[in-house]
Amino acid sequence: MNIISKSSAFKVLVLSIIVGVTLPTVALAAPYTQQVNLATADNFAVLGGSAITNTGSTVINGNVGLAPGSAISGFPPGLINGTQYTNNSTATKAKTDLVTAYNDAASRTPVTSVIAAGALGSMILTPGVYTAADSTFELDGPLTLDGEGDPNAVFIFQAASSLITAGASTVILQNGAQACNVFWQVTSSATLGTNSTFKGNILSLTSITATTGANVVGSLLARNGAVTLDANTITNETCAGGEAFAAPALPNTGVETTSSRFITPVVVTLIALFTAAGAFYAIRTNQNR
Repeated sequence: MNIISKSSAFKVLVLSIIVGVTLPTVALAAPYTQQVNLATADNFAVLGGSAITNTGSTVINGNVGLAPGSAISGFPPGLINGTQYTNNSTATKAKTDLVTAYNDAASRTPVTSVIAAGALGSMILTPGVYTAADSTFELDGPLTLDGEGDPNAVFIFQAASSLITAGASTVILQNGAQACNVFWQVTSSATLGTNSTFKGNILSLTSITATTGANVVGSLLARNGAVTLDANTITNETCAGGEAFAAPALPNTGVETTSSRFITPVVVTLIALFTAAGAFYAIRTNQNR
């Protein structure tokens, strides 16, 4: 007695092959936010366009660069634990790379969430791309960025206008999130409040002001305007674990080629094919009885 007909078995085989071929495409289409590649701009804790001005006992742990301007003042009393590049080829190349990175961050899609009124205080956010409903991001309390256990988790904030943080506000990184993978693209200017603690890389079109006592883990990168400092501590940290830079952007084919996301669909395909082969074997065995 036949368990299933030849017609049914053929349908099983066809369905299995279709499922096996289709599943990889579906699985590979999951969203994935790549890091914004700062290239040589990543070597700078502070990079300005027109001027860099400091007041008080600022400590910069990293390089300082300026181009095309030439006025860097306030060091000393400020301290630079790195190299200062003023309107030379190194600073100019970093500025060119900053422009590329800024444009990349500004164009990233799809947007994970639109923050109502741009108010980030007391929020817990997971990796993704965020915009402000009223064009300005305002941080008036703790903002927690949760990396969900991934050291390569990327956070991109797109401000069509400004970034303003209140005094004593904080950015908290948890579960693997790293400052090197947090990018604040600001179309106008950024202002960090007194005694605030900020994490990430600010890519500002115009100016950046760190008021008295503001501490930064990341970098302050101003394309065209000035960077103004006042008794701040700025530390440019490299990524720990995972990748220091993301791979170059791939063509937008709608299909990801991340290897870890390809393995599972392949296994599913093989299982489907072996299942179909087993069905035919069962038919042949029962026909010969």
